[in-house]
Order: sequence, then structure tokens, then C-alpha cells
Amino acid sequence: MPEVKKGMANGRRAGVAAIKASVAALVLALPAVVSAAGDYPTKPISLVVSYPAGGSVDVAARILQDPLSKTLGQSVVIENKGGAGGTIGTAAVARSAPDGYTYLITLSSHTINPAIYSSLPFDTEKDLKPVSLVASAPQVLVAHPSFKPSTLQELIDYVKSSKEEIPFGTAGTGSPSHIAGELFKQRANVNMLHVPYRGGGPATVDVVGGQIPLLWVSLPSVTSFIKNGQLKALAVSTKERTPVMPDIPAAAETLEGFNVDSWYAIFAPAHTPDAVIEKFHRAIVQATQDKKVQEAFMAQGAVAVGSTPQELNDVVTTEIPMWKELAQKAGIKLD
Repeated sequence: MPEVKKGMANGRRAGVAAIKASVAALVLALPAVVSAAGDYPTKPISLVVSYPAGGSVDVAARILQDPLSKTLGQSVVIENKGGAGGTIGTAAVARSAPDGYTYLITLSSHTINPAIYSSLPFDTEKDLKPVSLVASAPQVLVAHPSFKPSTLQELIDYVKSSKEEIPFGTAGTGSPSHIAGELFKQRANVNMLHVPYRGGGPATVDVVGGQIPLLWVSLPSVTSFIKNGQLKALAVSTKERTPVMPDIPAAAETLEGFNVDSWYAIFAPAHTPDAVIEKFHRAIVQATQDKKVQEAFMAQGAVAVGSTPQELNDVVTTEIPMWKELAQKAGIKLD
């Protein structure tokens, strides 16, 4: 028994010594972490765009590129890694070193993808750290000028009284425009035929040409068509009217609580130090408050937004279960 007690005592002493060593190592490391955050950044930063060059996410990144570079004192280099609804670029950032030199800029499909893909090469909530929202651009419901309904309520009444299934186009299955269309069907309790296209461009061509009567699409894609009368706008998908085109009613004015916000946001790999995140976040907020940046986003049909990391996190954790429920009811699935 004395030998056993002696062994236990030695084990406890060894455990305490190990803990003390770990604590000492952590204490020694803290100044280095603080120093790294204070000196950050010391080299160019990679901003990965999860969609192809020329698209709306790429445009948003390029609007922010110079202001961020000037504020941070280092070049912000844009890398386009598009494909698979933004998941390829997102996976690349999720696997990157959490050192503050790789960030992701992506679209609101970020919270839709977990609902429509049976599996993803990353965990949307665990593998990426929210930094900031940067802009908001609503979806808009547009119609050919000859289409009889001109308001959302008129459309609801028209669809319910019609003996035919009224079709509506979108930018593709699982896109934010598709989500807006399905949410409209569920909230208005109407049955309509979804016609998915490969992007908003081809869909817009068909509704302007009269091949289909209705289209849910991002507002920037059709702003010029609305202004010149080639399309009429029935509603925007956000809970409030957009300052870009304030005459268009918000869908929530007819369907309480309706909200599909096509936001753009920046994320970092998980475990990126909070102090580093905060420095990059401050640079984003400063950029979104710049009048030239705001005007550049407005020209794209979007509104510049600078949020806290927590506010972006709240958006992510709120939307993922909401879109999962909607996708399950609508039978939306991609593999």
C-alpha cells in the first residue's frame, strides 16, 4: 500500500507539473499572439471569391479591394475559386491556415447550401468564422409588362383563381432567387411551376421576350430593364424597401415576415485569432462607410453594410435551419 500511495503521489506531482508547464507555455505564447495581432498584417492578404470572375460576388470583392489595402497597409489579392454553388472556394478557405491571411467573400447561398446538398466538404458553422456583412442586394419579382397582375396581392389572387399552373423562372435550383420563389409559394399558399435557368441572364432574356411571365432574380440583374419599362417589378424580397429602387414594395408589406436577403459577407478560417479578425473587421466597416464604396455598391443595385462578427453569426445560425425547413417542404435537393 505505501508503494501504491507513493506512486499515486508521484503521478499527481507529474500531472501538476505538466499543467504548470502548459500554463507557462501559454503565458509565454500570449505576448507573441498579441504582438502578431498588433503588427498584422505584414504580408499580402488573399481574398477568395467563391464565384467566377465578373459575377456579383467578384464585383463586391473588387469594390472593397483598394479601400481594404489602403487601410491595412498591405495588398489584398483577389483569387477566384468558383464552382458548385460557391462550395469549392469555401472549402479552400476552410482548409487554409487560420493566420489572418486568407479570407472568403461569398453570397447568401452560404446558408442555403447546407439545406440543399446532402453533404459538404466543410462544416458551414464550425469551419468558418464570421467577420462582417459587406452588402445587401434583394431578390425582386419581375413580370413581363403584358402580364395582368401588377402587385403581389393581385398575383396571389390571380394564381389562386387560375386553372393553369403559372410558371416562374429563377437563376437555378437552390439559388437565392429559387428560395425566394419557394418561400412566396409557401407563405401565399399558392401552387406555381418553378422553371430553373442556368443563371439570371438567360432567365431575364426569356421573361423580357415573353417566354415566361414571371421571374425571381437579383435586383442588380434587372435594374435597367425595370427602368426602361421592359419589365415591371412587383416586389423585392427583403423585409423593407431598398433605397436602390424605393418605389418597389417589399414583399413583407403583403406577406408579413417575408425576407430573403441576398447578402455578401466575409468569413475567415476557424481558429483565426479574434484580435486579427477584429483588425480586419474594422477595415471592412471603414470601407463600407466610405461614400465612394457606398456609391459603387448602389450602382450594382446593392447597399453597403458593415456588421459585427456576431451580427453575421446570427444571420448564419438563423438562416441555416430556416432554409433547411423550406428546402425539405419544397423538395429541393442537389447532389
